[in-house]
Amino acid sequence: MSTATATKVFADRIGRIEVSATMAVTAAALKLKSEGVDLADFGAGEPHFATPQHIKDAAIEAIQKNFTRYTNVAGIPEVRKAVVDRHAADFGSNYTVEECVFTTGGKLALFNAIQVLVDHGDEVILPVPYWVSFKDIVQYAGGKVVLVESHEEENFRITAKMIEAAITPATKAIILNTPSNPSGAVVSGEDLEAIVRLAHARGIYVLLDECYVYLNFTGDAVSGGSFTDCKEHVIVLGSLSKTYAMTGWRAGFALGPKPIIAAMSKLQSQSTSNTASMVQRASIAALTGPQECVAEMRADYIKLRDRVLKGFETIPGLTCTVPQGAFYVYPNVKNFIGKGGVKSATDLAAKLLSEAHVVVVPGEAFGTAEHIRLSYAVSHDVVDEGVKRMREYFAGLR
Repeated sequence: MSTATATKVFADRIGRIEVSATMAVTAAALKLKSEGVDLADFGAGEPHFATPQHIKDAAIEAIQKNFTRYTNVAGIPEVRKAVVDRHAADFGSNYTVEECVFTTGGKLALFNAIQVLVDHGDEVILPVPYWVSFKDIVQYAGGKVVLVESHEEENFRITAKMIEAAITPATKAIILNTPSNPSGAVVSGEDLEAIVRLAHARGIYVLLDECYVYLNFTGDAVSGGSFTDCKEHVIVLGSLSKTYAMTGWRAGFALGPKPIIAAMSKLQSQSTSNTASMVQRASIAALTGPQECVAEMRADYIKLRDRVLKGFETIPGLTCTVPQGAFYVYPNVKNFIGKGGVKSATDLAAKLLSEAHVVVVPGEAFGTAEHIRLSYAVSHDVVDEGVKRMREYFAGLR
């Protein structure tokens, strides 16, 4: 064997992660669309609304005024002030500009936070089902994921007692995503506070993915940043993507203790540097401008949720919990696995795509084997057509 052949090409860390399942589904769907196939696309978690006009206008104005150069790595002071002011107004937090870093999307905030906190052998508690990237990003950092199984019959509820039972001397962090992608489950305000206080008392960091915090349907929206006496061990990871229909803008942020934010900014200085300058201006408009658009979108998501759940009632054998937030449903498909050659949820998702032209994401990507995820951030007509196709497909399984 030659030296060139024997030499290892890839670093070990790249082998610890997989391609994002949601991105893989999106790629497969885009290929079919390019071939002219009409799809009912429930795959990617992306609002169907257009970005509000005042946000677009702010970006256009920034470009026209040549605000197109590098900025401070952590974001211009104005955008960070807009983040901390919005969060304080809505959740009673008390972060400063120096305790905020603006990032190229919420995923980068999560990635950077884990990279600066989690070392080889550190344990990170993660509830199941989980968003696809959580586990991989922890493993990429060399951390060990400790899974906490939730129960479908309890609406995938996560409690402080469940988290406490998973803590060991090696626990470095707890990841909470509420409302949850993929289940739409919400950690109650009481349990969230109990978890934050428990972690603070034990010197454990709570990484709070608040991507869907404004899409809480319970009327009891709460942030871990609200418990200001525990902020030393809380890192809020936020995004403008879902709140303001700005997915492609890549606008995210982190709020946390000044030393951690400084470390995240240092890491960012050696990777992406600043978020696009005009995106920062647009984000200021989003955060400081009229907020009626947020309430209007949330109201339509509730209607869409109820519409898809009503449609599921017409599919014998399909069961589904009632999501309390976000814009996903996570139906149980165990009654169809083993029928019509369907071997798994992943196989079912592939057949739904190829045979029924319905795009869903298999539950294996989120840590469960009997579910599929549908994003109902689509038009009402797509909901109706997609449910119709699913009903016809499942009826044909024998």
